[in-house]
Amino acid sequence: MNISSATVHVAPRRVDAACAILGAMRGVEIHARSAEGKVVVTIEDDDTNSAADTYVALHDVTGVLSVAMVYQYSDDGSVTEEVEA
Repeated sequence: MNISSATVHVAPRRVDAACAILGAMRGVEIHARSAEGKVVVTIEDDDTNSAADTYVALHDVTGVLSVAMVYQYSDDGSVTEEVEA
């Protein structure tokens, strides 16, 4: 599992259109946005490679000027069991 957050800077005149595309992307959730073009998103995915692909796709959205990762958490999902010796 991979969870990360990013600030996406969008050209102000393209905020509505860009947010419609961002919100429709698999694993992407919009948490905040401003008229000035600042958009806060989280990205949740099952593996790091897919998350990296999503970050690349964010850059390709028309109107997106920059993407800055703010937080990232990865967990391989394995369960460890404590054994008493």
